[in-house]
Amino acid sequence: MNIGIPVERKQGEGRISLTPSAVADLIVAGGDVFVESTAGLKSGYSDEQYSRAGASVVDNQATLYNSSQLIVKVKEPLLEELHYLTSKHAVFCYLHLAANAHLKKAFCDIGNTAIAFELVESEVGFPLLAPMSDIAGKVAIQLGMDYLMSVKGGMGILLEGGYGTPRANVVVLGGGVAGFSAAKRAASIGANVTVFDIKTSALTRANSLGVNVTGLYSQSQVVEEYVKNADLVIGAVLVPGKSAPVVLPEFLINQMKPGSVVIDIAIDQGGCVEGIKPTTYANPCYVKSGVQMLAVPNLPGAVPKTATQSLSGAILPYVRSIVECHGRSGDIDVVAIQKLKGLMGAVCIKNGQFE
Repeated sequence: MNIGIPVERKQGEGRISLTPSAVADLIVAGGDVFVESTAGLKSGYSDEQYSRAGASVVDNQATLYNSSQLIVKVKEPLLEELHYLTSKHAVFCYLHLAANAHLKKAFCDIGNTAIAFELVESEVGFPLLAPMSDIAGKVAIQLGMDYLMSVKGGMGILLEGGYGTPRANVVVLGGGVAGFSAAKRAASIGANVTVFDIKTSALTRANSLGVNVTGLYSQSQVVEEYVKNADLVIGAVLVPGKSAPVVLPEFLINQMKPGSVVIDIAIDQGGCVEGIKPTTYANPCYVKSGVQMLAVPNLPGAVPKTATQSLSGAILPYVRSIVECHGRSGDIDVVAIQKLKGLMGAVCIKNGQFE
């Protein structure tokens, strides 16, 4: 099977799906790998490194897609990339189709197959979603600290406070992987952190982070009380395969302190903050009712070297398994892919049909 790794073209995206060492493993497993030139540069990997690993480095998208059957990328194809796809292709990447009806329709019209990283499931959860959720939580706190500075329009405070000054109040809505990661980062810096969730296990984990972290059940009146007093709010509620539920209503944003910051990690699934608009790293923030609003769908894209290494190791076993699922003609056997452990529910589009 021929595997294609294109340049990621989403704004602010520096990741590449597979490192040179992962590519070398795939070639040993029987795959032929094509890498678009410069695809790995922002993650610290040169074309020469991919060539030494055994990949064929090609100069443009057209050659890459024409040479490949399985396209392994990080983020969903943009409009400008769709015309390179044909019915022979399977795309394996983060798709979030619940929040992208246009892309779902495009795939069905093309007749290709689409497999979502975020829906690959194991006994312990979603192994391809977890690494990037963990990084997104950390990056969200880093961004929040930046936008709390007065030069960025914020309140002009530090999360940990200073001599004779109070610590900042951070509210995390959702205690899953991303929320826990954000809470852990904020707590280690020294902020007062409150994590809201509906699961006792998530609240127990939050409480274990330290005396400056409190886990509370997500009840609207309690959430309202804490959000009004918050300096930084992180929205981190995600339901894999579905649109994110709204957990921060618009009326509550209107009651927050001027210069406070809201970051919606779930924006790639439609967002868990009511009325929030997607932003980009080129212009990550806008102001609403005096509150700094950030909703960058590809938060880990800003730390591509760390994120690529984490993602590549996680997806490699699944890519290797897909490579082994081909018919005698070399075509991708989607039925066989659906029988692979963890991938049954990850096939969103099967030969143009929505699953």
